[in-house]
Amino acid sequence: MKKILFIILLFFISHCGYQPIYLDKNPQNFKYNKIITEGDSEINLEIINKTSMKENNDISKKLYISSSYEINNTSRSATGKIESYKTIIIVKLETKDKNDKVIQSKNFLKELTYNNKDNNYELVEYQNFLKNDLVNKIINEIIVYLNSQ
Repeated sequence: MKKILFIILLFFISHCGYQPIYLDKNPQNFKYNKIITEGDSEINLEIINKTSMKENNDISKKLYISSSYEINNTSRSATGKIESYKTIIIVKLETKDKNDKVIQSKNFLKELTYNNKDNNYELVEYQNFLKNDLVNKIINEIIVYLNSQ
């Protein structure tokens, strides 16, 4: 009985049309007449490379990418030593037509609060790791956003 239920369940799951959203990035949707970047160049370059965005003169849409990266201290001890930090990454995507009229606009925000480390080298390495992780999360959101249009 269990085998029959398993086979029926397997049949329905395998034929329901499920397809992972990351399987097909549909490169046509990632082509723009011009890609204009502003802000943190490292973040912008990573977004362009990992989403396979390309410039194509046959397309009339322009893409504006604006990004910012901040590390703020959020708390201090009584002696003035920083106890925790907050890393904030903001990316704004704007699609404009040939007349610079905004077609679509979307902001992506990721932030994380973490404790200070005693070793400055470890702190910088951890902050770089967090930056890369947060940027990758934003890139995944951008891919989903662009695929849904």
